[in-house]
Amino acid sequence: LSKKAYKFRIYPSEEQKIFFAKTFGCTRFIYNQMLADKISYYKKTKGMLHNTPAQYKEKYLWLKEVDSLALTNAQKNLETAYDNFFKNTKIGFPKF
Repeated sequence: LSKKAYKFRIYPSEEQKIFFAKTFGCTRFIYNQMLADKISYYKKTKGMLHNTPAQYKEKYLWLKEVDSLALTNAQKNLETAYDNFFKNTKIGFPKF
């Protein structure tokens, strides 16, 4: 039996590079914004805020330019970081 491996490299167009940059920037923004809102909500009410990326699209219209699944993944990553912190505080609080 002969095993083969193939290696591919993709060169995105300028338009695709811009789209990737927007997507990465928006996911970073939504993660940080949701974390900041969770922290301020907790300080005010001592409760847990359950926010979603869709809530931010009215105020920040440019979030509509990127794929909603990318923003949802940022939300899931934040929720995972929160859950891990409360299960084991040695892990540390989620960072911006």
